[in-house]
Amino acid sequence: MIHRELASVPSAAQKAGQGVSMQMLLSLQDVPNFAMRCFTIEAGGHMPHHTNTVEHEQFVLSGRAKVRVGDESFEAKAGDILYIPTNVAHSYETIGDEAYRFLCLVPQGEDCITMMGC
Repeated sequence: MIHRELASVPSAAQKAGQGVSMQMLLSLQDVPNFAMRCFTIEAGGHMPHHTNTVEHEQFVLSGRAKVRVGDESFEAKAGDILYIPTNVAHSYETIGDEAYRFLCLVPQGEDCITMMGC
């Protein structure tokens, strides 16, 4: 059994992008199947186009962002659910003056990230 308060989980700035931070809510050392992370992209921030070797399940908590997944672009907002398949390029760019915040679950397995060109 694990019980934590979100405020007690440290936030780590991410090297890729601008204004991006991540809280590791449940790591794969804590639980056997899925890590749970909370990403925040500050207003005016972005996460660059990249691929991952594991799928992503995401739930948007707040804010809005232009999300690019493969050849599609759309606006994601609070309450939206996203699925990013393995090895499909994706990126995020905030819209408006509110931070874009989302939960991101990833399965057990090595996650290799590859940055893509524009």
